[in-house]
Amino acid sequence: MKKELSPEEALFRAAALCSTGERCRHDISEKLAQWGIAPAAAAKIVKHLVEEGYIDEARYCRSFVNDKWRFDRWGRVKMRYALKQKGLPDVSIQSALDTIDENEYRNGLRELLDKKRASLAGDEREIRAKLLRFAASRGFEPAAVFAVMGPETTEDLW
Repeated sequence: MKKELSPEEALFRAAALCSTGERCRHDISEKLAQWGIAPAAAAKIVKHLVEEGYIDEARYCRSFVNDKWRFDRWGRVKMRYALKQKGLPDVSIQSALDTIDENEYRNGLRELLDKKRASLAGDEREIRAKLLRFAASRGFEPAAVFAVMGPETTEDLW
């Protein structure tokens, strides 16, 4: 049988959790609900963590975008969607997405597509369509994909 957590214990645990890595209100609220903390007490805990600087949603967005770009090579569309799912403000999301260098973004997309292209077979039109679908699944904007693949891509696909 699990021991019930008091709100004070939950606050200390949540603060420790926030200290190990960036968290947003959504993540902490879910964790508090899992621990059986009442919604009113959870709201107070989250408010306290925000006031003390344990939770900073702009900082969380920057960290999330940096990690998803550097390690997972997600595109801006997928990152925006994931952050919106957590209820983060549009201003923080856009500010974080703007930190991605455009040249680095295009070069990363080019590397990703080149690597994928090596594993594909078929005629050029099929390969281009597969690459476009692959890039879309990774969250890259069609305009960025067309810019990397070349202008003939749009005419060839349609």
